[in-house]
Amino acid sequence: MASILPYQFEPKSDTDNSNEEGQAEPLQAWLLKDVSECCAHSAADHREHLHLSLPSIMSLTAALLNGDIIDPEDEEDDDDGPLNPTTLKQKWEKMCRTIWLLPFLAVLMLVKWKRKASGLSLPPGPLALPLVGNLPVIDKSAPFKSFMKWSKTYGPVMTVYIGPQRMVVLVGYDTVKEALVDQADDFKGRAPVPFLYRVLRGYGLVISNGDRWQQLRRFTLITLRDFGMGRKRMEQWIQEESRHLLDSFEETKSTPVDPAFFMSRAVSNVICSLVFGQRFDYEDNNFLHLLQIISRLLRFGSSPWGQMYNIFPKLMELLPGRHHAMFREIEDIKAFIMTKIKEHEQNLDFSDPKDFIDCFLIRLKEEKQNPDTEFHKDNMLGTVVNLFVAGTETTSTTIRYALMLLIKHPHIQEQMQREIDQVIGQNRIPTMDDRKSLPFTDAVIHEVQRYLDIVPLNFPHYAMHNISFRGYLIPKDTVILPMLHSVLRDEGKWETPWTFNPENFLDANGNFKKNPAFFPFSAGKRSCVGESLARMELFLFIVSLLQKFSFSSPKGPDGIDPSPEFSSFGNVPRFYDLIASPR
Repeated sequence: MASILPYQFEPKSDTDNSNEEGQAEPLQAWLLKDVSECCAHSAADHREHLHLSLPSIMSLTAALLNGDIIDPEDEEDDDDGPLNPTTLKQKWEKMCRTIWLLPFLAVLMLVKWKRKASGLSLPPGPLALPLVGNLPVIDKSAPFKSFMKWSKTYGPVMTVYIGPQRMVVLVGYDTVKEALVDQADDFKGRAPVPFLYRVLRGYGLVISNGDRWQQLRRFTLITLRDFGMGRKRMEQWIQEESRHLLDSFEETKSTPVDPAFFMSRAVSNVICSLVFGQRFDYEDNNFLHLLQIISRLLRFGSSPWGQMYNIFPKLMELLPGRHHAMFREIEDIKAFIMTKIKEHEQNLDFSDPKDFIDCFLIRLKEEKQNPDTEFHKDNMLGTVVNLFVAGTETTSTTIRYALMLLIKHPHIQEQMQREIDQVIGQNRIPTMDDRKSLPFTDAVIHEVQRYLDIVPLNFPHYAMHNISFRGYLIPKDTVILPMLHSVLRDEGKWETPWTFNPENFLDANGNFKKNPAFFPFSAGKRSCVGESLARMELFLFIVSLLQKFSFSSPKGPDGIDPSPEFSSFGNVPRFYDLIASPR
């Protein structure tokens, strides 16, 4: 029986088809080896071309279907005589082992065709394994470190596989800026993060796309600005909340305390004033319960368990674990918000909206007859959850980290206090107008954000269509990671990228200087909607605290470990105790 291999499919022309004894390697074994190599290369869309040409793949497929590819060993036994049962069984088994290659060949044909049609290819990247991708070799405690390392080999645009999910990672200021700003329309898609989809079912501002995202983002920005975000009215709210924060530290009487909930209560009350039209007492048990859930949520999302859920959500749903408890706790946040929405419905005054929920309810009623509207209860709940959670944890975590670094570097804390005393004194309430007269203080606050690098991977973007970028093809449905860590640590943009140094934001004369690579809130059309609020909170809260207190650790500066506890979705600072000593 002769092998039928039409066109130019010749194994010996592609690879050495012999074993150590010089005997011919079985064709089936060669096929398994070569196809597995091809699949691995095509999975990562690697540097080398696939071994098989398109005509060869088609020929091989036809030969397989005809049952004409056999092991060369069989030719020795082939004669015109009848086949005994043993021989028939062996041939049947060999045919079955060969047929399973067909799906792989189909995939190879599709990959080859798409590459030829587009003229572009995926960015290069490390070799990925089936199902698990690059997971076995990724730094589980800090994935971005692996990406930074690989970028030195594969360049600033590379393909990685996290489990079965294809991702394109963008590294460095120039690359990230080109994508998010220069090609903003191409890169404005948001990835369907499984954990968040499980919680909000795709509603709200953060994980939506298309018309939903455009309508909600425009409405949110306009409404928050109307209620004073970035303006004098908001400044007054933060100043008022600062007084409550200072009083709470005063009550500690210089005893060691964990500052986590001091910060989160103050920061959360600012966003609560905007969204709910009220602030909560610092001892309100329901309020404290919600803040504890939000704190655990960020830590869970950055933990290995949280990462596993986003990689293998269907599998994780079947397994016991902390994610189920986290989902139940998030329902408490949603129930609290729905209660507030119902209260607003009962007291709504169309002529005098008092907060974000009032404005959303009015818009909902105005567009009740519009079949294409995105203003309904599901999106209202999702958007308020987004504002409440993001507006609480990220800013409060940054302030907590700022105090940690100032305790670690007491000379920097003292220099900030000297500048504050000279410009404001110890009695006048700080204002945003003071910032231009406090260049060193402003530089420290910026450096805290850069060095903390609170969202190192950035919130994942998504290719809503095929994207041509820097000569590569980023196919539709690819997750895109424009790494903020690589921007905030870009060695070409920062004098000392790997150390905490306020001089990164100071010129030779001690004046504050901007840096285009300062991207803590991301950039482009998906940048944080609360950026101006966060900037105001950071400045006013930190200056107010240093105006009235000096902060230290019961273990001394050397007892402070500024390295994050988790470094995945977010860099989560470790818990620590501090002493607030009145000045």
